[in-house]
Amino acid sequence: MPAPILPLVDAVAHWPERGALIGLDLGTKTIGVAVSDPDRRLATGVETIQRKAFKADAARLLAISGERHVVGFVLGLPINMDGSEGPRAQSTRAFARNLAKLTDLAIGLWDERLSTAAVERELIGMDVSRARRAEMIDEHAAIFILQGALDRLKKLREGA
Repeated sequence: MPAPILPLVDAVAHWPERGALIGLDLGTKTIGVAVSDPDRRLATGVETIQRKAFKADAARLLAISGERHVVGFVLGLPINMDGSEGPRAQSTRAFARNLAKLTDLAIGLWDERLSTAAVERELIGMDVSRARRAEMIDEHAAIFILQGALDRLKKLREGA
C-alpha cells in the first residue's frame, strides 16, 4: 500500500512524535535535500541531487532517508501566488505519488511559494557569486521549506 500523501498538518498524524524529517525542493534539473534533527527544531542541508531518472533519484532519496533515520518526507509544493496549482505543482504531486509507491513513510506537502526567491535574495545579500548561488540554491530552498514546515508543526504542538 502506498504511503499517504497529505497536507503537512494532516501528515503529522502519520509520523511518530520524534524523528527526523527530510525536506525536498524539487527542481526540473536538481532536487535540494534537507533533514531535520530528531526533535524537529532545525533543518540542515544535506545535498543537491542532479536529477537523472525517477528510479535513480528515488533510490538516492530513500538511501538518504535510511542513513538519516527519517520518519517522513516534506515536499515543497509550488503553488501559484493566486492559490492555484500549475504544471510544477502537478509535477510535484506526480513525483509524490511515485515516491509513495516505494516507501511507507508519509509524505507531507508544504506550500513553498517564494522559497527560491527568498533564498536567492538572502544569498545575494550575502554577496554570493551567481555561479555559487546556482550550486547552492536548491539545497538552501530545501532548508527554507523544511524549516518553515518545522516552525508550523511547532505552532501546532503549542496549540497556535
